[in-house]
Amino acid sequence: MKASELFFPTLREVPSEAEVLSHQLLLRAGFIRKATAGVYSYLPLASRVLKKIMNIVREEMDRAGGQEVILPIVQPAELWKKSGRWEVYGDEMFRLKDRHNRDFALGPTHEEIITTLVDADVHSYRHLPLLLYQIQNKYRDEIRPRFGLMRGREFIMKDLYSFDIDEEGLDVSYHKMYEAYNRIFQRLKLQYRVVEADSGAIGGNESHEFMVLAENGEAEIVYCENCDYGANTEKAVCSLEEPKAAEEEQLEREKVHTPGQRTIQDLLDYMNIPKEKQIKTLIYYADEELVAALVRGDRELNEIKFKNVLGCNQLFMADEAAVKQLCGAGFGSLGPVGLPLKTYIDLEVSQMKNFACGANEDDYHFINVNLGRDFTPAGINDIRNAVTGDSCPVCSAPLYSMRGIEVGHIFKLGTKYSEVLEANYLDQKGREKPMVMGCYGIGISRTMAAAAEQGADENGIVWPLPIAPFEVIIVPVNSKNEEQMQAAWSLYEEFKQEGLETIIDDRDERAGVKFKDADLIGIPLRITIGPRSLQEKQVEIKKRTAKDVELVPLDAVSSRVKLMLKEMSK
Repeated sequence: MKASELFFPTLREVPSEAEVLSHQLLLRAGFIRKATAGVYSYLPLASRVLKKIMNIVREEMDRAGGQEVILPIVQPAELWKKSGRWEVYGDEMFRLKDRHNRDFALGPTHEEIITTLVDADVHSYRHLPLLLYQIQNKYRDEIRPRFGLMRGREFIMKDLYSFDIDEEGLDVSYHKMYEAYNRIFQRLKLQYRVVEADSGAIGGNESHEFMVLAENGEAEIVYCENCDYGANTEKAVCSLEEPKAAEEEQLEREKVHTPGQRTIQDLLDYMNIPKEKQIKTLIYYADEELVAALVRGDRELNEIKFKNVLGCNQLFMADEAAVKQLCGAGFGSLGPVGLPLKTYIDLEVSQMKNFACGANEDDYHFINVNLGRDFTPAGINDIRNAVTGDSCPVCSAPLYSMRGIEVGHIFKLGTKYSEVLEANYLDQKGREKPMVMGCYGIGISRTMAAAAEQGADENGIVWPLPIAPFEVIIVPVNSKNEEQMQAAWSLYEEFKQEGLETIIDDRDERAGVKFKDADLIGIPLRITIGPRSLQEKQVEIKKRTAKDVELVPLDAVSSRVKLMLKEMSK
């Protein structure tokens, strides 16, 4: 490929719209361009990377017994209403009407369609298990599209669905996909971790996420170095520790004037009350009902856990005006004593004695509040985020945290969809039973962004070799120099014969511009042909990640490049 003919409009400045590194680099390196918020065009370089990711995914899905299908993007509302998810998905679903005023959705996922498809033609246990997958665009109307390809409204995804006769069969299919996903991300040369996860709107009773580790990843995970436990913070179990001292004696509750003190830090500074002796009272709408959640002052509420406890469809913070009208005080002065709402407390709160909280009167707080004597909660549950230093729920060793980017998610669905959509089969005794399902997704476009995020340096993208848009770039220092160009074209033709993916930078640009573009795009090997090296019949070879160059005789370049690529692929 000639660089002069390749469409890769690079940018020298960081676009103001780009919030994270991968978004900045994919824009600057000419991989993507924004069509509208959360929707991107993929340029030729991105297309090459995406195809390589898809090829690896396809190979591993086929190896695991998957069969590829192509399902409709436009889906009838009737199926979603029958499954109960038409309302659950809420505003995140793109909805449209046809000319006959019938409701449809742009597929955010395909459980309903695939279940109905299989139900129509699979009726016997003899036709199961079945693994069907596709790679296509998905659509989700994110409330705030951001981070480029990380959280878009249109994205490319691989989704596979398994159909089995029982839970044991689902275990086998799940394990196949678990192992296939590990092979995929190992082949992609990405640093990743598998963690337990919340199933969210997809449903099901077990799921795992595959997280590419990145310093600026969108999600936080916790893990144990003593055992294999790892979990997304949405799912991580927070265990109660044994009390370290004798039970504290209950003190008499007091109401204290605290003018202008609205935050946990304010109360620490004003009254020297440690954060771990304070309580946060947070008010949410659970669907249409106002409820309260209490966590320790130095903790953060986990909204996913809280939503699961409540079993509601929608959960969002209440506005202060509504809270003040009902509770008599605004944010910063709320507490559980006399609160006219159902109150749910975190496990840690159940062990606390003589804590401080708002008095439900502006500019007043209570101290020495105690559970049971002063208030009774509607529920005591694990509803906080796990943090570094918490005890591992498996082996009790300390947990550690890191950030990551979710690129894959696998779910055990059970009969959640087959029962409501009546996808049944006849067993060996002729009895009708619901199929047992699983679903398994990989974000193809997210994986490209995650790879760019994980491997970036100050000069640009550092692609893993298996998904780099080209393996080698040949850079003649002066494209007007006949001798340099002749040597460059000779090497280019030799590389093509060897099956190496090569681009030659034949543009009439300064050498510095060519070098910067090669680094920005992230091509693993750069071969430079200049006047000095040619005098000695040599060229310079430089790895994208190396500081130094290697001088190699012209007649040995091809063998040396192949050896270096082989070493980089290990």
